[in-house]
Amino acid sequence: MPSAPPRRPGRPLAPAAVALAFWVTMAGTTVPTPLYPLYQHAFGFSTFTVTVIFAVYALGVVAGLLALGRLSDQIGRRPVIVTALLLAAGAAALFEAADSLPWLLAARVLSGFGAALVTGAATAALLDLAPPERRLRAQTVALTANMGGLAGGTLFAGVLAEWAGSPLRLPWTVMLVLTGAALFGLFAVPETVPAEVRAGARFHLRLQPLHVPPAIRPAFLRAALAGGAGFAVTGVLTAVSGLFLATVLGLHNHALTGLVVALAFLSTAVGQLLVRVLPPARTLPLACAGLVLAAALVAGALLGGALPPLLLGACVNGLATGTAIGTGLGAINGGVEPHRRGEAVSAFFAVLFTMLSVPVIGVGVLVRATGLRTAGVTFSAAVAVLALAVAAGLVRRPRAAAPAPASAPTAAKASAARTGKA
Repeated sequence: MPSAPPRRPGRPLAPAAVALAFWVTMAGTTVPTPLYPLYQHAFGFSTFTVTVIFAVYALGVVAGLLALGRLSDQIGRRPVIVTALLLAAGAAALFEAADSLPWLLAARVLSGFGAALVTGAATAALLDLAPPERRLRAQTVALTANMGGLAGGTLFAGVLAEWAGSPLRLPWTVMLVLTGAALFGLFAVPETVPAEVRAGARFHLRLQPLHVPPAIRPAFLRAALAGGAGFAVTGVLTAVSGLFLATVLGLHNHALTGLVVALAFLSTAVGQLLVRVLPPARTLPLACAGLVLAAALVAGALLGGALPPLLLGACVNGLATGTAIGTGLGAINGGVEPHRRGEAVSAFFAVLFTMLSVPVIGVGVLVRATGLRTAGVTFSAAVAVLALAVAAGLVRRPRAAAPAPASAPTAAKASAARTGKA
């Protein structure tokens, strides 16, 4: 396969335009977070239904990764990014017009597909556009756009919902305007997949196999379980932080809900950057220790009805999650042949997003049966047990070779050859 052409001269704004498209698409996926209590009040559904709405998004991401993960390699980066933005715009329009639960579910499915498409295509485009000496910078830009979008969407939606009018309409109007600006910016972006590759590609819509080479399966599984445990905590924070703040702490502040989740996503980005400087043999043990500490902090916040442990727990969980994800992607990047990395990365993120969605629904069931405090403490205990089990597996394999670390965008580029990161 011919290599991607070097960045074309005369289009210095191309990386910024791709980063904006990436940021906008990911931001749209977290705008609903501080609005869930308002949707509950407006449409009269339960906390369990909130967790289902959230899980539908994660399952949409999994389906998109498995069915469309290599699409940008076949038809080009730009058309896939455009499609992701159009899906984001469609989701925003559905949210803005929503007057019942089915509208919200449909919007979340579109958001999931858009996130799955843009993560690979935008990361690959940023790496394609960068000269070799700036590849690491391009990876950092991709990570910033991804996690920055996830954090920014929930934060600005919370601020608008708290201090501006029309909280269920205005955030989506802003998202539609930003999406339009991002679409316009793509005119500055050249196509980086060679024309002969696109002309000879044959796209078949089918699920990619979840294949992981035997040589890295133990490292893959441990990192996926640890990262998935952290993703599960992030998912629960995203779905029920507003409920916790309102019912346990008596804080009816949408901006604060957005802040809790934004801290979790920003810390996840920092955790992925830490993998670049930490000794490879220590990354996953530190991630497991962080997950146990985060679970204890979240449980303490629930039992004590205190905000500081929740904020600290969100940060610690994000750092641990990012470190585990970076470790897993490092195992893939260092132990899988380039032409097989795409399916391995898709398998990794499929595990992560499955663990993001399924436990959230379980928490919703527990909340309905036992109450928020009991459900949250039970869930925190399960996360801690899973992290300790992964740590125990590391102790049993003390001499196992540690993979070279890689940031999420690096390995996501592998998925772009399918695709850093949400």
